[in-house]
Amino acid sequence: MELNTLTAIAAIDGRYHSQVHQLDEFFSEFGLHKYRVCVEIEYLLALEQKKLFSLTPAARKQLKKLVEEFSLEDAIAIKNIEKTTNHDVKAVEYFIKNKLQEWGADSCIEWVHFGLTSQDINNTAIPLAWKHAMEYEYLPNLLNLKTELSLLAKKWSEIPMLARTHGQPASPTKLGKEIAVFVERLQSQIEQLIGIPFTGKFGGATGNFNAHHVAFPSINWIRFANDFLNTLGLIRQQHTTQIEHYDQLAAQLDTLKRINTILIDFSRDMWTYISLEYFLQKTKKGEVGSSAMPHKVNPIDFENAEGNLGIANALFSHLADKLPISRLQRDLTDSTVLRNIGVPVAHTLIAFRSIEKGLNKLLLNDAKIYSDLDNNWAVVAEAIQTILRREKYPNPYEALKELTRGKQKIDQKTLHQFIDKLAVSTAVKKELKKITPHNYTGIQASIPN
Repeated sequence: MELNTLTAIAAIDGRYHSQVHQLDEFFSEFGLHKYRVCVEIEYLLALEQKKLFSLTPAARKQLKKLVEEFSLEDAIAIKNIEKTTNHDVKAVEYFIKNKLQEWGADSCIEWVHFGLTSQDINNTAIPLAWKHAMEYEYLPNLLNLKTELSLLAKKWSEIPMLARTHGQPASPTKLGKEIAVFVERLQSQIEQLIGIPFTGKFGGATGNFNAHHVAFPSINWIRFANDFLNTLGLIRQQHTTQIEHYDQLAAQLDTLKRINTILIDFSRDMWTYISLEYFLQKTKKGEVGSSAMPHKVNPIDFENAEGNLGIANALFSHLADKLPISRLQRDLTDSTVLRNIGVPVAHTLIAFRSIEKGLNKLLLNDAKIYSDLDNNWAVVAEAIQTILRREKYPNPYEALKELTRGKQKIDQKTLHQFIDKLAVSTAVKKELKKITPHNYTGIQASIPN
Protein backbone atom coordinates (compact mmCIF):
# COMPACT_ATOMS: atom_id res chain seq x y z
CA MET A 1 0.00 0.00 0.00
CA GLU A 2 1.03 3.57 -0.57
CA LEU A 3 2.31 5.24 2.58
CA ASN A 4 -0.01 7.82 4.09
CA THR A 5 -1.31 8.68 7.54
CA LEU A 6 -3.73 5.73 7.40
CA THR A 7 -1.16 3.14 6.31
CA ALA A 8 1.77 4.31 8.47
CA ILE A 9 2.87 1.76 11.06
CA ALA A 10 4.04 4.32 13.61
CA ALA A 11 1.35 6.51 15.16
CA ILE A 12 3.55 9.60 14.95
CA ASP A 13 3.60 9.20 11.15
CA GLY A 14 -0.06 8.29 11.07
CA ARG A 15 -2.73 9.28 13.56
CA TYR A 16 -0.63 11.97 15.24
CA HIS A 17 1.37 13.24 12.29
CA SER A 18 -0.53 16.52 12.05
CA GLN A 19 0.62 17.31 15.60
CA VAL A 20 4.33 16.66 15.06
CA HIS A 21 4.98 17.10 11.33
CA GLN A 22 7.24 20.08 12.09
CA LEU A 23 9.78 17.63 13.52
CA ASP A 24 10.34 16.29 9.98
CA GLU A 25 12.78 19.18 9.50
CA PHE A 26 15.08 17.74 12.16
CA PHE A 27 14.55 14.00 12.48
CA SER A 28 13.40 12.61 9.13
CA GLU A 29 15.69 11.14 6.46
CA PHE A 30 15.21 14.42 4.63
CA GLY A 31 16.22 16.35 7.74
CA LEU A 32 19.32 14.23 8.27
CA HIS A 33 20.48 14.79 4.69
CA LYS A 34 19.76 18.52 4.99
CA TYR A 35 21.97 18.82 8.05
CA ARG A 36 24.68 16.62 6.51
CA VAL A 37 24.76 18.85 3.44
CA CYS A 38 24.94 21.88 5.72
CA VAL A 39 27.93 20.50 7.64
CA GLU A 40 29.76 19.40 4.47
CA ILE A 41 29.31 22.80 2.84
CA GLU A 42 30.16 24.81 5.95
CA TYR A 43 33.31 22.70 6.31
CA LEU A 44 34.21 23.33 2.67
CA LEU A 45 33.76 27.06 3.18
CA ALA A 46 35.88 26.92 6.34
CA LEU A 47 38.68 25.19 4.42
CA GLU A 48 38.55 27.93 1.79
CA GLN A 49 38.98 30.53 4.53
CA LYS A 50 42.27 28.77 5.41
CA LYS A 51 43.42 29.70 1.87
CA LEU A 52 43.78 26.05 0.86
CA PHE A 53 41.86 26.72 -2.36
CA SER A 54 39.62 29.36 -3.85
CA LEU A 55 35.95 29.31 -4.76
CA THR A 56 34.44 31.68 -7.26
CA PRO A 57 31.92 34.13 -5.78
CA ALA A 58 29.23 32.44 -7.88
CA ALA A 59 30.09 28.96 -6.52
CA ARG A 60 30.21 30.28 -2.97
CA LYS A 61 26.79 31.86 -3.42
CA GLN A 62 25.38 28.64 -4.89
CA LEU A 63 26.72 26.59 -1.98
CA LYS A 64 25.11 28.87 0.58
CA LYS A 65 21.87 28.79 -1.39
CA LEU A 66 21.95 24.99 -1.39
CA VAL A 67 22.13 25.02 2.41
CA GLU A 68 19.34 27.57 2.77
CA GLU A 69 17.01 26.07 0.16
CA PHE A 70 17.72 22.35 0.47
CA SER A 71 14.70 20.64 -1.04
CA LEU A 72 12.96 17.29 -1.15
CA GLU A 73 14.24 16.91 -4.71
CA ASP A 74 17.80 17.34 -3.39
CA ALA A 75 17.21 14.63 -0.78
CA ILE A 76 15.82 12.32 -3.47
CA ALA A 77 18.91 12.95 -5.60
CA ILE A 78 21.09 11.87 -2.65
CA LYS A 79 19.00 8.73 -2.15
CA ASN A 80 19.41 7.87 -5.83
CA ILE A 81 23.21 8.18 -5.50
CA GLU A 82 23.05 5.98 -2.39
CA LYS A 83 21.55 3.19 -4.50
CA THR A 84 25.00 2.90 -6.05
CA THR A 85 27.27 3.80 -3.13
CA ASN A 86 25.28 1.89 -0.50
CA HIS A 87 26.67 4.56 1.83
CA ASP A 88 24.55 7.57 2.78
CA VAL A 89 27.30 10.02 3.76
CA LYS A 90 29.33 9.22 0.63
CA ALA A 91 26.16 9.89 -1.34
CA VAL A 92 25.99 13.36 0.23
CA GLU A 93 29.63 13.95 -0.73
CA TYR A 94 29.00 12.94 -4.36
CA PHE A 95 25.82 15.05 -4.45
CA ILE A 96 27.80 18.17 -3.53
CA LYS A 97 30.58 17.30 -5.96
CA ASN A 98 28.01 16.92 -8.73
CA LYS A 99 26.66 20.37 -7.88
CA LEU A 100 30.15 21.88 -8.02
CA GLN A 101 30.63 20.33 -11.45
CA GLU A 102 27.32 21.82 -12.60
CA TRP A 103 28.49 25.24 -11.43
CA GLY A 104 31.88 24.92 -13.15
CA ALA A 105 33.83 24.66 -9.90
CA ASP A 106 35.58 21.38 -10.79
CA SER A 107 38.88 22.47 -9.24
CA CYS A 108 37.33 22.47 -5.76
CA ILE A 109 35.71 19.04 -5.93
CA GLU A 110 38.34 17.08 -3.99
CA TRP A 111 38.13 19.48 -1.05
CA VAL A 112 34.65 18.19 -0.32
CA HIS A 113 34.84 15.84 2.68
CA PHE A 114 38.61 16.45 2.85
CA GLY A 115 40.27 14.28 5.52
CA LEU A 116 36.94 13.35 7.09
CA THR A 117 35.22 10.15 8.13
CA SER A 118 31.47 9.75 7.96
CA GLN A 119 31.07 10.30 11.69
CA ASP A 120 32.64 13.74 11.48
CA ILE A 121 29.57 14.62 9.44
CA ASN A 122 27.03 12.54 11.35
CA ASN A 123 28.30 13.52 14.79
CA THR A 124 28.07 17.16 13.81
CA ALA A 125 24.88 17.08 11.74
CA ILE A 126 22.83 15.09 14.26
CA PRO A 127 23.84 17.18 17.31
CA LEU A 128 23.07 20.31 15.29
CA ALA A 129 19.64 19.00 14.28
CA TRP A 130 19.05 17.94 17.90
CA LYS A 131 20.06 21.39 19.16
CA HIS A 132 17.70 23.13 16.76
CA ALA A 133 14.85 20.75 17.61
CA MET A 134 15.35 21.43 21.31
CA GLU A 135 15.58 25.21 20.85
CA TYR A 136 12.89 25.71 18.21
CA GLU A 137 10.33 23.06 19.16
CA TYR A 138 10.83 21.22 22.44
CA LEU A 139 11.77 24.04 24.82
CA PRO A 140 9.17 26.54 23.54
CA ASN A 141 6.45 23.91 23.93
CA LEU A 142 7.64 22.92 27.40
CA LEU A 143 7.90 26.54 28.53
CA ASN A 144 4.39 27.23 27.23
CA LEU A 145 3.06 24.26 29.21
CA LYS A 146 4.90 25.37 32.34
CA THR A 147 3.49 28.89 31.94
CA GLU A 148 -0.02 27.50 31.59
CA LEU A 149 0.43 25.52 34.81
CA SER A 150 1.78 28.62 36.56
CA LEU A 151 -1.26 30.64 35.49
CA LEU A 152 -3.60 27.95 36.80
CA ALA A 153 -1.64 27.78 40.05
CA LYS A 154 -2.15 31.51 40.54
CA LYS A 155 -5.79 31.33 39.47
CA TRP A 156 -6.51 28.64 42.07
CA SER A 157 -4.10 29.94 44.72
CA GLU A 158 -6.87 30.63 47.25
CA ILE A 159 -8.91 27.44 46.74
CA PRO A 160 -8.61 25.30 49.91
CA MET A 161 -8.55 21.60 49.24
CA LEU A 162 -8.42 18.42 51.24
CA ALA A 163 -5.00 16.85 50.84
CA ARG A 164 -4.54 13.11 50.66
CA THR A 165 -1.51 11.25 51.89
CA HIS A 166 -1.57 7.49 51.31
CA GLY A 167 -4.94 8.19 49.71
CA GLN A 168 -6.37 9.21 53.08
CA PRO A 169 -7.65 12.66 54.14
CA ALA A 170 -4.76 14.79 55.39
CA SER A 171 -4.00 18.37 56.41
CA PRO A 172 -5.71 20.73 53.93
CA THR A 173 -3.74 22.49 51.25
CA LYS A 174 -4.40 24.96 48.45
CA LEU A 175 -5.19 23.73 44.95
CA GLY A 176 -2.93 26.37 43.41
CA LYS A 177 0.00 25.32 45.56
CA GLU A 178 -0.40 21.70 44.47
CA ILE A 179 -0.11 22.84 40.84
CA ALA A 180 2.85 25.06 41.79
CA VAL A 181 4.66 21.93 42.99
CA PHE A 182 4.85 20.78 39.38
CA VAL A 183 5.82 24.23 38.12
CA GLU A 184 8.81 24.21 40.48
CA ARG A 185 9.79 20.67 39.55
CA LEU A 186 9.67 21.47 35.84
CA GLN A 187 11.63 24.70 36.27
CA SER A 188 14.41 22.86 38.07
CA GLN A 189 14.77 20.34 35.25
CA ILE A 190 14.55 23.03 32.56
CA GLU A 191 17.49 24.82 34.18
CA GLN A 192 19.46 21.57 34.26
CA LEU A 193 18.64 20.87 30.61
CA ILE A 194 19.70 24.33 29.47
CA GLY A 195 23.00 23.88 31.32
CA ILE A 196 24.01 20.77 29.37
CA PRO A 197 26.16 21.66 26.32
CA PHE A 198 25.50 20.43 22.79
CA THR A 199 28.62 18.59 21.72
CA GLY A 200 29.96 17.06 18.53
CA LYS A 201 32.86 15.00 17.27
CA PHE A 202 35.13 16.29 14.52
CA GLY A 203 38.59 14.77 14.25
CA GLY A 204 39.04 12.35 11.39
CA ALA A 205 38.89 8.58 11.18
CA THR A 206 39.84 7.82 14.80
CA GLY A 207 39.76 11.29 16.33
CA ASN A 208 43.41 12.26 15.79
CA PHE A 209 43.29 14.33 12.54
CA ASN A 210 45.64 11.76 11.00
CA ALA A 211 44.83 12.63 7.39
CA HIS A 212 44.62 16.36 8.03
CA HIS A 213 47.95 16.48 9.84
CA VAL A 214 49.87 14.39 7.35
CA ALA A 215 48.66 16.58 4.48
CA PHE A 216 49.12 19.97 6.20
CA PRO A 217 51.26 19.55 9.34
CA SER A 218 51.67 23.31 9.80
CA ILE A 219 47.94 23.89 10.36
CA ASN A 220 46.60 23.69 13.91
CA TRP A 221 43.71 21.38 13.07
CA ILE A 222 42.53 21.15 16.66
CA ARG A 223 42.00 24.89 16.82
CA PHE A 224 40.43 24.83 13.35
CA ALA A 225 37.92 22.14 14.33
CA ASN A 226 37.13 23.80 17.66
CA ASP A 227 36.39 27.08 15.89
CA PHE A 228 34.40 25.33 13.15
CA LEU A 229 32.05 23.60 15.56
CA ASN A 230 31.74 26.77 17.63
CA THR A 231 30.51 28.64 14.57
CA LEU A 232 27.76 26.01 14.27
CA GLY A 233 26.81 26.42 17.92
CA LEU A 234 28.40 23.19 19.13
CA ILE A 235 31.25 22.37 21.50
CA ARG A 236 33.84 20.00 20.10
CA GLN A 237 34.83 16.97 22.16
CA GLN A 238 38.63 16.98 22.40
CA HIS A 239 39.39 13.28 22.85
CA THR A 240 37.26 10.86 20.87
CA THR A 241 37.32 7.62 18.99
CA GLN A 242 35.75 7.55 15.52
CA ILE A 243 32.47 8.65 17.12
CA GLU A 244 31.47 11.07 19.82
CA HIS A 245 31.00 9.55 23.25
CA TYR A 246 27.40 10.82 23.58
CA ASP A 247 27.69 11.47 27.31
CA GLN A 248 26.25 14.98 27.10
CA LEU A 249 23.48 13.77 24.82
CA ALA A 250 22.73 10.99 27.30
CA ALA A 251 22.53 13.60 30.08
CA GLN A 252 20.03 15.56 28.01
CA LEU A 253 17.99 12.43 27.32
CA ASP A 254 17.94 11.58 31.01
CA THR A 255 16.72 15.10 31.79
CA LEU A 256 13.96 14.82 29.19
CA LYS A 257 12.97 11.55 30.81
CA ARG A 258 12.78 13.19 34.25
CA ILE A 259 10.62 15.97 32.83
CA ASN A 260 8.31 13.36 31.36
CA THR A 261 8.21 11.50 34.67
CA ILE A 262 7.12 14.71 36.40
CA LEU A 263 4.37 15.12 33.82
CA ILE A 264 3.25 11.50 34.26
CA ASP A 265 2.92 12.26 37.96
CA PHE A 266 0.95 15.41 37.13
CA SER A 267 -1.33 13.59 34.67
CA ARG A 268 -2.14 10.93 37.24
CA ASP A 269 -2.91 13.55 39.87
CA MET A 270 -5.24 15.42 37.51
CA TRP A 271 -6.91 12.13 36.57
CA THR A 272 -7.49 11.48 40.27
CA TYR A 273 -8.87 14.97 40.94
CA ILE A 274 -11.31 14.45 38.08
CA SER A 275 -12.33 11.07 39.50
CA LEU A 276 -12.91 12.80 42.86
CA GLU A 277 -15.09 15.31 40.98
CA TYR A 278 -12.91 18.23 42.05
CA PHE A 279 -12.99 19.03 38.35
CA LEU A 280 -15.75 18.59 35.83
CA GLN A 281 -14.89 18.59 32.13
CA LYS A 282 -16.26 20.70 29.33
CA THR A 283 -18.14 18.72 26.73
CA LYS A 284 -18.19 19.28 23.01
CA LYS A 285 -21.30 18.74 20.90
CA GLY A 286 -21.06 15.49 18.97
CA GLU A 287 -18.27 13.94 21.04
CA VAL A 288 -18.77 10.53 22.65
CA GLY A 289 -17.27 9.48 25.99
CA SER A 290 -18.15 5.79 25.82
CA SER A 291 -19.57 3.53 23.13
CA ALA A 292 -21.84 1.96 25.75
CA MET A 293 -22.36 4.50 28.53
CA PRO A 294 -23.78 7.80 27.22
CA HIS A 295 -23.17 9.72 30.45
CA LYS A 296 -19.39 9.37 30.54
CA VAL A 297 -16.90 12.21 30.12
CA ASN A 298 -13.59 10.42 30.42
CA PRO A 299 -10.25 12.11 31.32
CA ILE A 300 -8.80 10.81 28.06
CA ASP A 301 -6.37 13.68 27.50
CA PHE A 302 -4.44 12.98 30.69
CA GLU A 303 -4.55 9.25 29.92
CA ASN A 304 -3.27 9.90 26.40
CA ALA A 305 -0.49 12.06 27.81
CA GLU A 306 0.52 9.38 30.32
CA GLY A 307 0.68 6.74 27.59
CA ASN A 308 2.77 8.84 25.22
CA LEU A 309 5.11 9.97 27.99
CA GLY A 310 5.65 6.34 28.93
CA ILE A 311 6.54 5.36 25.38
CA ALA A 312 8.88 8.34 25.13
CA ASN A 313 10.62 7.44 28.38
CA ALA A 314 11.20 3.85 27.31
CA LEU A 315 12.98 5.14 24.20
CA PHE A 316 14.84 7.92 26.04
CA SER A 317 16.10 5.28 28.49
CA HIS A 318 17.37 3.02 25.72
CA LEU A 319 19.03 5.90 23.89
CA ALA A 320 20.71 7.19 27.05
CA ASP A 321 21.86 3.71 28.07
CA LYS A 322 23.03 2.53 24.67
CA LEU A 323 24.63 5.51 22.93
CA PRO A 324 27.60 6.04 25.30
CA ILE A 325 28.69 2.41 24.73
CA SER A 326 30.75 1.45 21.66
CA ARG A 327 33.24 -1.35 21.12
CA LEU A 328 36.81 -0.04 20.93
CA GLN A 329 37.08 2.80 18.41
CA ARG A 330 33.79 2.18 16.59
CA ASP A 331 30.84 -0.08 16.10
CA LEU A 332 27.72 0.71 14.11
CA THR A 333 25.07 0.22 16.79
CA ASP A 334 24.75 3.95 17.42
CA SER A 335 23.84 4.62 13.79
CA THR A 336 20.52 2.79 13.66
CA VAL A 337 19.63 3.90 17.19
CA LEU A 338 20.25 7.58 16.41
CA ARG A 339 17.82 7.41 13.50
CA ASN A 340 15.06 7.02 16.11
CA ILE A 341 16.05 9.96 18.29
CA GLY A 342 13.12 12.01 17.07
CA VAL A 343 10.53 9.36 17.97
CA PRO A 344 10.47 9.99 21.75
CA VAL A 345 10.54 13.75 21.13
CA ALA A 346 7.43 13.37 18.96
CA HIS A 347 5.62 11.31 21.60
CA THR A 348 6.61 13.91 24.19
CA LEU A 349 5.19 16.80 22.18
CA ILE A 350 1.98 14.83 21.60
CA ALA A 351 1.76 14.42 25.37
CA PHE A 352 2.32 18.16 25.94
CA ARG A 353 -0.61 18.92 23.66
CA SER A 354 -2.78 16.32 25.36
CA ILE A 355 -2.10 17.86 28.77
CA GLU A 356 -2.87 21.33 27.46
CA LYS A 357 -6.08 20.04 25.90
CA GLY A 358 -7.04 18.37 29.18
CA LEU A 359 -6.33 21.52 31.16
CA ASN A 360 -8.50 23.59 28.84
CA LYS A 361 -11.43 21.24 29.51
CA LEU A 362 -11.31 21.58 33.29
CA LEU A 363 -14.14 23.19 35.19
CA LEU A 364 -13.44 23.78 38.87
CA ASN A 365 -16.11 22.05 40.99
CA ASP A 366 -15.60 24.07 44.15
CA ALA A 367 -18.86 22.75 45.62
CA LYS A 368 -17.41 19.23 45.71
CA ILE A 369 -14.04 20.48 46.99
CA TYR A 370 -15.72 22.37 49.86
CA SER A 371 -18.04 19.46 50.59
CA ASP A 372 -15.05 17.16 51.07
CA LEU A 373 -13.55 19.66 53.50
CA ASP A 374 -16.83 19.91 55.42
CA ASN A 375 -17.00 16.13 55.70
CA ASN A 376 -13.47 15.75 57.07
CA TRP A 377 -13.19 17.78 60.25
CA ALA A 378 -10.81 15.17 61.65
CA VAL A 379 -8.00 16.76 59.64
CA VAL A 380 -7.87 19.73 62.04
CA ALA A 381 -6.91 17.37 64.86
CA GLU A 382 -3.29 18.07 63.97
CA ALA A 383 -3.86 21.77 64.53
CA ILE A 384 -5.62 21.25 67.86
CA GLN A 385 -3.00 18.92 69.31
CA THR A 386 -0.17 21.24 68.17
CA ILE A 387 -1.68 24.23 69.97
CA LEU A 388 -2.25 22.05 73.04
CA ARG A 389 1.43 21.10 72.93
CA ARG A 390 2.23 24.81 72.89
CA GLU A 391 0.03 25.19 76.00
CA LYS A 392 1.85 22.28 77.66
CA TYR A 393 -1.38 20.28 77.81
CA PRO A 394 -0.63 16.66 78.85
CA ASN A 395 -0.66 14.02 76.08
CA PRO A 396 -2.54 16.05 73.44
CA TYR A 397 -1.61 13.78 70.53
CA GLU A 398 -2.91 10.73 72.34
CA ALA A 399 -6.14 12.52 73.29
CA LEU A 400 -6.85 13.51 69.67
CA LYS A 401 -5.86 10.08 68.44
CA GLU A 402 -8.40 8.49 70.78
CA LEU A 403 -11.05 10.91 69.55
CA THR A 404 -10.47 10.68 65.80
CA ARG A 405 -8.47 7.66 64.60
CA GLY A 406 -10.60 5.18 62.72
CA LYS A 407 -13.84 6.91 63.65
CA GLN A 408 -16.52 7.07 60.99
CA LYS A 409 -17.85 10.57 61.58
CA ILE A 410 -15.95 13.44 63.12
CA ASP A 411 -17.72 16.71 62.50
CA GLN A 412 -17.53 20.25 63.80
CA LYS A 413 -19.90 19.46 66.68
CA THR A 414 -17.79 16.51 67.84
CA LEU A 415 -14.59 18.55 67.86
CA HIS A 416 -16.14 21.54 69.59
CA GLN A 417 -17.57 19.29 72.30
CA PHE A 418 -14.08 17.90 72.78
CA ILE A 419 -12.64 21.43 72.99
CA ASP A 420 -15.26 22.49 75.55
CA LYS A 421 -14.10 19.72 77.90
CA LEU A 422 -10.43 20.70 77.71
CA ALA A 423 -8.79 22.17 80.80
CA VAL A 424 -7.50 25.23 78.96
CA SER A 425 -8.35 28.93 79.06
CA THR A 426 -11.38 30.38 77.34
CA ALA A 427 -9.06 32.27 74.98
CA VAL A 428 -7.38 29.03 73.85
CA LYS A 429 -10.77 27.37 73.36
CA LYS A 430 -11.82 30.30 71.18
CA GLU A 431 -8.61 30.00 69.23
CA LEU A 432 -9.17 26.28 68.66
CA LYS A 433 -12.77 26.75 67.56
CA LYS A 434 -11.72 29.20 64.86
CA ILE A 435 -9.83 26.45 63.07
CA THR A 436 -11.76 24.81 60.21
CA PRO A 437 -10.81 22.52 57.33
CA HIS A 438 -11.27 25.55 55.07
CA ASN A 439 -8.78 27.84 56.82
CA TYR A 440 -6.27 25.30 58.14
CA THR A 441 -4.17 25.53 54.98
CA GLY A 442 -0.83 26.80 56.29
CA ILE A 443 1.29 29.20 54.25
CA GLN A 444 2.82 28.89 50.82
CA ALA A 445 5.63 30.64 49.01
CA SER A 446 4.76 32.89 46.10
CA ILE A 447 3.92 30.94 42.99
CA PRO A 448 6.68 31.06 40.33
CA ASN A 449 6.07 32.28 36.79
